[in-house]
Amino acid sequence: MTTGTAISQPAPDKLQIVAHEQYDAPEALSPGAVDPCPLAQFRAWFTAHQGAVHEPEAMTLCTSTPAGVSSARVVLLKQVDARGFVFYTNYTSRKSRELAANPRAALALYWREVHRQVRVVGRAERVDRAESDAYFHSRPLGSQLGAWASRQSSVVAEGEVQARAEKMQERFGENVPLPEFWGGWRIVPDEVEFWLGKPSRLHDRVRYTRVEGSPDDAPEWKIERLAP
Repeated sequence: MTTGTAISQPAPDKLQIVAHEQYDAPEALSPGAVDPCPLAQFRAWFTAHQGAVHEPEAMTLCTSTPAGVSSARVVLLKQVDARGFVFYTNYTSRKSRELAANPRAALALYWREVHRQVRVVGRAERVDRAESDAYFHSRPLGSQLGAWASRQSSVVAEGEVQARAEKMQERFGENVPLPEFWGGWRIVPDEVEFWLGKPSRLHDRVRYTRVEGSPDDAPEWKIERLAP
């Protein structure tokens, strides 16, 4: 990948991005060469490239209200299982409130170092309590206490969260229970796209679309090439 001049500022209130990145992944991507299951294909890509990509689990999560007001943020992928993609968060956060009201979401993972990205569209479901508990207690102690201390997405005063964290430390010590307001979400995909960067913007794109009516425990997928 090569980079030209990064920016131009023709006026004080105008910033132009003038770099022209050139992608040249050595592999090819086609519908006939991918796994029949998009979750298996994702696991194969993730396993093959995790050492070459900084924080490959970072993904953009887009949610929206029932009225269609969207919001996006970066979260960390923590599991890919037989049903979908799992992350953990506070259930009172903006993302959780929006997922509860409108259980549809989109994910995007961009792996710059290997010229790849993955896009997911699907429906959201809560991870069961036992699974959330197991993950919560695998986290560092400070992160467990932080989950109790932070009323995520609420307005706070300077120093308020740190003060609450110190109180949680006094309250729980090293035996921190899973909060009732904290746990996992799973995005069960209806659509998954794999993107491989190629020169002249002629990228390889392969999209999986869930066949309507196929069961969640054994979904069928239509696999197609998309124009770049």
